[in-house]
Amino acid sequence: MSSNNLNNKNTIFMQRVIIAGLFVFAGLLVLIARYAFLQITSFETYHTKADSNRIKLISAPPKRGYIYDRNGYILADNVPVLNAILSPDQVENPERTLNLLAPIFELTDEEITDILAKVKKSKVNPVTIKVDVSDEQIALFSERKPFLKGVNIQSRLTRTYPYDELFAHVVGYVGRINSKEAKNLDKKAYAGTEMIGKSGIEKFYESALLGKPGFLAVETNAHGEILREIETNAPIAGNDLHLTIDYGLQKIASDVLKGEKGSIVAIDPRNGDVLAFVSNPSYDPNSFISGISYKEYGSLRDDPNLPLYNRSLHGQYPPASTIKPFEGLGVINYGLMDWNSSIFDPGYFSLPGDSHKFRDWKRSGHGNVNLTKSIVESVDTYYYKAAHRMGIDKLHDWMIRFNFGSQTGIDLPNEKSGVMPSREWKQKTYDKRWLPGDTISASIGQGYFLATPLQVAQATAITANKGKIIPPHLLKSATGNHTLNVINTPISEVKFNGTIQDWEKMHNAMEATVRYGTARKIYTPLYRLAGKTGTAQVKSIAQGKTYNKAALPKKYWDHAWFIGFAPVDNPEIAVAVLVENGGGGSSAAAPRARQVFDYWMLTRKNNPILPPNAEQIEAIRQEKRTQKQYRIAQWEKEQVIKKAEEKLKKEQKERAKQQALMERKQLLNTLKSRGYVLPAQIIKPLEQVPLTKQIADKSILNMQFPIKEPVIQQSSPSIQIPMDPTRIPKDEDKI
Repeated sequence: MSSNNLNNKNTIFMQRVIIAGLFVFAGLLVLIARYAFLQITSFETYHTKADSNRIKLISAPPKRGYIYDRNGYILADNVPVLNAILSPDQVENPERTLNLLAPIFELTDEEITDILAKVKKSKVNPVTIKVDVSDEQIALFSERKPFLKGVNIQSRLTRTYPYDELFAHVVGYVGRINSKEAKNLDKKAYAGTEMIGKSGIEKFYESALLGKPGFLAVETNAHGEILREIETNAPIAGNDLHLTIDYGLQKIASDVLKGEKGSIVAIDPRNGDVLAFVSNPSYDPNSFISGISYKEYGSLRDDPNLPLYNRSLHGQYPPASTIKPFEGLGVINYGLMDWNSSIFDPGYFSLPGDSHKFRDWKRSGHGNVNLTKSIVESVDTYYYKAAHRMGIDKLHDWMIRFNFGSQTGIDLPNEKSGVMPSREWKQKTYDKRWLPGDTISASIGQGYFLATPLQVAQATAITANKGKIIPPHLLKSATGNHTLNVINTPISEVKFNGTIQDWEKMHNAMEATVRYGTARKIYTPLYRLAGKTGTAQVKSIAQGKTYNKAALPKKYWDHAWFIGFAPVDNPEIAVAVLVENGGGGSSAAAPRARQVFDYWMLTRKNNPILPPNAEQIEAIRQEKRTQKQYRIAQWEKEQVIKKAEEKLKKEQKERAKQQALMERKQLLNTLKSRGYVLPAQIIKPLEQVPLTKQIADKSILNMQFPIKEPVIQQSSPSIQIPMDPTRIPKDEDKI
């Protein structure tokens, strides 16, 4: 090999080495540049991303604020219970897992949908599947635990209501946040929280009771498993609320309504404190916390006594004669009559030029009647005449000063306004003009006039307070770390063209009603009680007919009312009692009101009713569980009967259709066989299977249609006569 060739090879080799070195050097430069970029330029960005992959923030829900009565008895508590919890980051297929859990924890399709929505929103925060799981459910879950990774049973605080249905229509209840509510919530404020106030105080003061969530920062591995805790930020508990409600008075009011549908509202006229707020029947709010079963909810929803209905807040009833003290003050206000002016009551009143008689409750009449006597004996005719002179415009203007026709402003959600009718209201609502007879009906709290028991109680408190208007409220005070926005409605007074003596005379007239008048059966010398009875007509009675309660089903009985306050000289309690379909106010409502007044005026100070202890509560609940099981069983039985009846009706209807079809076809065939020519519009519906609704409702047999008679053949051995197409042919039709 020559030296030239050797040199050439060495040169080529060196060139290749240099080129390779350059490539290596360039690669190193790229790596160094990338390293510098990652460590210097984008350090914060990628460091944050790395931390977000290994550091997770788990929300810590706050403890919900407690709710107490005015004496410090707890009405809404937080207790530890065992909950079924799902950890989203440990479950591969949440939907499949929930479907497996559904029969164990009795999850509905709606609940599964809501849980899945929460899982999608939060990949780390645990989601509660079931609150307060039973021993039986835990046993079933334990059997399937190996197939349910990421689901555990944990102890957590949950809401409970110690006295079950007693305060349900006041305190309300909490329940799981549904998908509709979740869309409108502040995500940060509700982080880790799965319950929200659904009704009552729980809903109205939701933001105060909620508290502020905390968080737990943890480090996790690639599988999402927690390695260590890094930082803790403790949640802040919600505010504790102290209500104006008195446990003992609420218990008495609830007890006196047992077995009846009705309402009792008691207010301290001096400050607007609501002392008792009862709607009967009621329900157990604890049933809604963990998710009420379909059967139990069905038994409550379909109960004809409507236990879920808050009669005190939402019930709108004719206030009847309870409005007479307020209206009587209107007579003074407008100068229509004074306290000594009298009218003669023959037992009825007729509008000028009209023979119709508006009857007094006392057919023989009350004779000469002044304002005091009109209250004591509840004289309808006095108010017929007064309202006729006053007119609906003035009557409306006066009664709205006692808050009829508008909300009282109580701190409860969805209060109803009642109806204080007027010309404009009737025209707008019914597109009809106001009639003089409408004014007469409104004058005794009937006709279009409707009010809630709360409104009637407030009007009573205004009267007891000699015209001072203090809105009723349930919140007495609040303690905690959060600012509580309370709407303070200013105190006002009824605009009245009278004197303080007029208010006092009305007090005396109402006191005389209890001592000598329609409420005399509840008189007591132990304290001064003023009151007024009321009986609201439910079923109309024809002119000349007499109301006979014994001949009517109870649902058509009159509603019974009583309003009152005590003591007369310095009122500290005003009460409105309504007994639905109770009959007369003096017999059904007044005696119940007397028991409420007796407790507050006599028993409360020396022998107050105290809440039961834990052992007594459990005994009471056991009895109620038995009653609830019976109620659910009855509901299930009714559903079975209802379905059977519906099936039977359907079968009977189908058989009737088929029978009608057969008869129509028989008619068609007979007519054809006899040579009758039927128009197409007749043949077509007759041949339809099944019958259309038109044929079922409007029988083709009753339709008039032309029939061409067949040509009679001379050789025919028998003669066919034209037939009535509305009847089925028989053998005797042939001659």
